[in-house]
Amino acid sequence: MENLETELKIHAQKLIVKAQELIEKTSPNQLYAAIAVIIFTVLLFIIVRLFKRDGSSHQGTVTSVEPNEGIFVLHSEAIKKGKIKPIHVVNVPGHSRLRTKLDDYVPKAAGIVFVVDAVEFLPNCHAAIEYLYEVLTSANVVNRKIPGLILCNKVEKVTAHTKEFIRKQLEKEIDKLRASRTAVSEADVTNEFTLGTPGEPFNFSQCLNQVTIGEASGSTADVLHLEDFIRGVLKP
Repeated sequence: MENLETELKIHAQKLIVKAQELIEKTSPNQLYAAIAVIIFTVLLFIIVRLFKRDGSSHQGTVTSVEPNEGIFVLHSEAIKKGKIKPIHVVNVPGHSRLRTKLDDYVPKAAGIVFVVDAVEFLPNCHAAIEYLYEVLTSANVVNRKIPGLILCNKVEKVTAHTKEFIRKQLEKEIDKLRASRTAVSEADVTNEFTLGTPGEPFNFSQCLNQVTIGEASGSTADVLHLEDFIRGVLKP
């Protein structure tokens, strides 16, 4: 995930330079119109990152435990001419202490990207399942049918699990968690909704909102699935 963040920062820096050049060439009236367009077309996307419970990555480096956000133009659209809709991205670390922060952003979100480490997936599977279950059963997510992308990062690694393996494991473990949550009395259930079709094994196609699985590689800057997901929600 660190590599993915680095790539986003590099892209952002390049885009800032391009924006400054564009501003210098744009008349005041055109610039004001462009700013107005940006204000009304920016949509919020949430990226949920999952790390170990101590807040560190598997390399042992200290990870930010605060949400961070910014407005970006998709890398594949940076050289396009004409109107380009920027994306407001909020990056929420998966630390348990920050889960309540997600509630601040979900009501305004156009889409949610749930990032999992394809290499370290199994050691973090239990924490991922619980967090993903909370996200998918959130009243805002269900009522507004906010689309979700489960993004498997680091797929370029030899030891990475495939997205199909990760999907099947997530569905299998969510099915178990759903059964245990259903057995709990309603007074103890924090989420208003349950996932899937009662009496049937869970799969993501049963969700009221659309949930897809994609792949990414921060080290090779391969974020095509992420960009496709964003543009599927926010048309250019």
